Order: sequence, then structure tokens, then C-alpha cells
Amino acid sequence: MNRIKFDYSQVCNFVKKEEISALFPQAAEALKTLKNGTSKGSDFLGWLDLPAAITETELNDIEKTAADLRKRTQVLVVIGIGGSYLGARAVIEALAGSFDNFGQSDMKVIFAGHNIGEDYYHELMTYLSDKEFGICVISKSGTTTEPAIAFRLMKEMLESKVGKAEAGKRIVAITDAKKGALRTLADQEGYKTFVIPDNVGGRFSVLTPVGLLPIAVAGFDIKALVKGAVDMRKECLENAQSVAIEYAAARTALYKKGFAIELLANFNPKLHYITEWWKQLYGESEGKENKGIFPAGVDFTTDLHSMGQYIQQGPRMMMETVISVEKTAHKVEIPFDEANLDKLNFLAGKRVDYVNKMAELGTRIAHVDGGVPNMLIQMPELTAEYIGQLFYFFELACGISGCMLGVNPFDQPGVEAYKNNMFALLDKPGYEEASKAIKSRI
Repeated sequence: MNRIKFDYSQVCNFVKKEEISALFPQAAEALKTLKNGTSKGSDFLGWLDLPAAITETELNDIEKTAADLRKRTQVLVVIGIGGSYLGARAVIEALAGSFDNFGQSDMKVIFAGHNIGEDYYHELMTYLSDKEFGICVISKSGTTTEPAIAFRLMKEMLESKVGKAEAGKRIVAITDAKKGALRTLADQEGYKTFVIPDNVGGRFSVLTPVGLLPIAVAGFDIKALVKGAVDMRKECLENAQSVAIEYAAARTALYKKGFAIELLANFNPKLHYITEWWKQLYGESEGKENKGIFPAGVDFTTDLHSMGQYIQQGPRMMMETVISVEKTAHKVEIPFDEANLDKLNFLAGKRVDYVNKMAELGTRIAHVDGGVPNMLIQMPELTAEYIGQLFYFFELACGISGCMLGVNPFDQPGVEAYKNNMFALLDKPGYEEASKAIKSRI
């Protein structure tokens, strides 16, 4: 089959091709440390071989559980935060109909536990009040504040609605194999469980049950998704100058030239949550020790009418990576209009996608002319298999980039700062001294 392609020719006005190729050996060495387990954070390299390690039996079990949830419920509430929901949401939003979010089944998959919005939960509970719903709760510990609050609310509501016994059949827990509050509860209540591997961090977990179960419930082909990742893994681990190495080297070369912000841009609204997933992947992996490229996302052409001015003529510190989908799933032609008041008859008979592609090309040229280096990722189609390729490509390039930067790409110590302050302000037991200290600053 075809593979996604990467083109960095439009950065060569800003950094010489020789400067990029000079980084290939460093990128290859970074990849070597990932493969042999000597990189920083080597305890969390399970994602590297994950696609090839997933067995047919495991995938069948996930599909069987998804089928059972579809029989019992109309709506699945997926509870998780960060990597525990973004990967699944990215795939479902990319493959589902734009106006229904149902996918290939009659199930609706919705998300909770990724915020602490009281109105959000009131509206969610009101929406679920007349629905048959189930819960997929995702947490290694079971004590992360946002998903723990959501699960407490949803669990109580479900048990009140259908009784504890039936609720137990509608709740699936994806958690640690042996320890943690959620594992203890799942064992006590007899929930169906899947394991988050110890050596896979949340933002790299989309190809574990964390992502695969919600995607399967939505009716999409998880085996095709995994197959795409397997294909890209083979390409990138066996090719001395793979697209992952090229991407890592190109963005590193630009970073060394002072381009400290990377915009991931798309011209297909279905890719919005893939951008959100990418932002977490690169932000948590690289933003350490006062280093790292800041990951930002834009949806074109929409954001050309808001952020476009800044991108075109603002401070020259941005690079841009465009995801381009070559072939659409449907065909829509622009009609002829006799009055032609909108002056669009010059487009009559042309496909909407043709206009979109010309907007894409025109934007890339304009941004390069305006001082924004431009990289291009081409996807043949928006399918589960190509999304699987894209995920693995980004994950591997992220690991390589982080190692080249000299940071541990697989931890996130900075995330704890807000949590400690929040717990102190909430008077959580054990935070008494911190509570006094922080309240003295208010």
C-alpha cells in the first residue's frame, strides 16, 4: 500500500539542506538509543514495538467487548484526560460523519473527565438522563482528579438508573495491571478490564486499549489502524533515512535557527483532534529544561481569517507543518448560477476539494514568502490505516527529536506543579503545610 510522505523542500530558504542532512547521523543515533533502550526515559519505550506486539487475540477481545457495549447501550462515556482520551477522539472525529459522531455503528461516543466544568457535567447528566449509557473509565491510578470526579458522577448516575449489577456490566476499566484505586474497584465490582502497559506513557497509548476500545465501540476498524502503525514502524525502523528521521532533523535544524514555534496546520476539519493529540504529544515530550519547540495548531482555511494575519506578518519565529489529505471520500461540485451575484461562476463545475487544494497551495507559498518555513505531510486518504501510519510517524519522530534535544521525552514533571497548588487550596489531607503557604500568598 501507499505510505504517508514527508517533504521539507520548502524550508531550504531558511536552513540549508546540508544543515539538515548534517543532523541525520545525530537523529540516527537518537533512534538507535530508542531501539536499544539506552535513551533517557527508557522505562517508557513500550510504544516503540507496540503495534507489532499486539496479538490477534487481544484485538478480538477488544472488538468483542465493544460489540457487547453496543448491544447494551446507546452512548459510551469515555472518561480520561490527556492521552487517555485524545487519541481515541482524534480517530473517531476523523472517521465519523461531521454532524453525528456516530461512526459505523449506532453508538454515540462522548467524552468526560478532561475538564472540571460544572455546567459541562450538568449538561452531560441531563443528556444522559433518558439514554442507555455505559462507561469506559481510563486511568492508571484511578485518583487523577479530573477523571476521578467524572467517574464518581457517572458511576453514581448509572447505578441509580439501572442498578449495581447491570451497571457493572456496562462499565469497562482500562487501568494498571495490579495496583491503584481503579484496579481495586474494578476487581471488587467485577468490571471488565484492560491493562495500560507499565512501559507506555499516556500520550503514547493510542494503540493500546486506551484508544482501541472507544474506537472499536464507535465501529471503526482497529485492526486497520494497527496495521498502518505496523507498516510505518517497519519503514522507519529499517530505513536509515526514514520520514521520521527527516522530520526530526528538519524541525531540529529550524529550532537551532530560532524557529521556536511549530504550527501543525490542516485543510480538513476532520483533522482538528489529530492536531490536539499532536500538541500534547510534542508539548509534554519536549517542553523541559527551558527547551523545546512550542506546538500550536491551526485549522485552515478557517484560521486564515483569524490567525492568518499573525502567521503572515507577525514575529518570524514560526515554522509550519501542513497535513494534506490527497483524496477525499466524497465528491461535491460547485454549481453554475445564472445571476452570478457572488462572482463564482469561474468555479462552476469544479470540485470543492480542488478549490481547497488551491487554497492550501496558495497558503503554503504565501507563508514561505512571508518568512515561515513550511513542511508537508501527505496522506493518501483519511482512513484508519493511514491514521495508524501518521500516529506512529509522529510518535517515533517525537522520541527522536526529544533525544536530540537532550531531554527525557517520556516524563512530564512540570504537570505536577498545578496539581500540588490545587490540592493545597482544596485542603487535601497531607497538604496542610502547603495549604498554609499558598493561602498566605492570596
